[in-house]
Amino acid sequence: MSDSCSPSAWSARWPLLAAIAAVCIGTVYGFAFFTPMVEGARNQMSLLFGAMFWISVLVGILMLTMITRLFDAGWAPIIRRSWEFLLPALPIVILLGVAPLALIPSARHAVWEWTSATDHAIHAKSWFLNEPFFLGRIGFYVIVFGGLGWALRHWSFRQDGDRTAGHTHTLHAISAAGVPVAALTLTFLAFDCLMALSYHWFSTMYGVWFFTLAIRMALSVTVILTHLLSTRGWLRGMLNQAHRHVLGCLMLAFTVFWAYISFSQYFIIYNANIPEETFWYNIREIDAVTGEKSQWWWVSMFMVFGFFLLPFILLLFYRTKIIASRIVAVASLIFVGGLIDLWWNAIPRKIHDHSEVGFRVNEFLVPQLGLDLLAVVGFGALVFAIFLRTARNAECIPIHDPRISESLEYHE
Repeated sequence: MSDSCSPSAWSARWPLLAAIAAVCIGTVYGFAFFTPMVEGARNQMSLLFGAMFWISVLVGILMLTMITRLFDAGWAPIIRRSWEFLLPALPIVILLGVAPLALIPSARHAVWEWTSATDHAIHAKSWFLNEPFFLGRIGFYVIVFGGLGWALRHWSFRQDGDRTAGHTHTLHAISAAGVPVAALTLTFLAFDCLMALSYHWFSTMYGVWFFTLAIRMALSVTVILTHLLSTRGWLRGMLNQAHRHVLGCLMLAFTVFWAYISFSQYFIIYNANIPEETFWYNIREIDAVTGEKSQWWWVSMFMVFGFFLLPFILLLFYRTKIIASRIVAVASLIFVGGLIDLWWNAIPRKIHDHSEVGFRVNEFLVPQLGLDLLAVVGFGALVFAIFLRTARNAECIPIHDPRISESLEYHE
């Protein structure tokens, strides 16, 4: 391995990414907390959107780390170490992206309207939607995700030094307990940070949707990251087409699962035709004043054709899954699609006015899109700065994992 491909050479670049993160997140903070309130809390929503996107990626990576441990996946060890390098970022992104919005009263009341609502809907849900319990749950998410990530890293890195096979059994036990705990935690995180943005609306499938999105995002980032590491970094000569094939099969499976969950939620709400539920989709399809298709309808169509149908068709082909350039292209499409999916879920909201219908839906404008993307870039730079910083403290692959030889020699 050349010096330019070594972990230390890559890790030396983390301060640059940290500086980019500081500038981008600092700028978003400036608009969110130090400028006059924009209707629809649009500046604050950019901060929440950018944080929640990378939280979805990292939650998916946490779940994949534990699931591959639990099932003792022979292909996973060389890839799983890169996941472990990313895990410390999860509680930090929650603390920097969600916690400030929850802790600052003006931002909290603007983003989550239920915190200042007085109607019957909030009264009926007050056992769950009350501010002390909400703030406590945010802290709980940080502790659970941070604790699981620390435990998985600690015992995995420790095995590099003392070569104790028993640590693998410890990691299995942590994963067995951690999967259901993390699944419930990510479900309520989605309820609190996204579904509660429209507190009149609810869906019992929303947590499953967030899980499927998180896994799709984690797999797309994994494909892109491992490709870079196998061509320019420390996985050169280790990653082969069999690893790409497994990742491609998983991307196909979760593309279908995401479509099933998303369509089922829509279909059930459409058939029930209850106004308290249908409005959530109506504001994403129809202009309330004119009755015509809104801007958001075109985003909805991209979700159907660009985020489901096109990746689904492409991933059906074997060669798409094994040829590096093709699977990276599909992973990039899924990455962008997931970004738009979360944006479509988070940003549209009713803005009350004096029109005959009593409200309108916020449109997407170029300056607001710019702030959204700045938040995504900022938190992305932070995540990968932490990734490179963590990579300095451990071997680039788990050299004493009992299945490392199987992973290095993995074949279809």
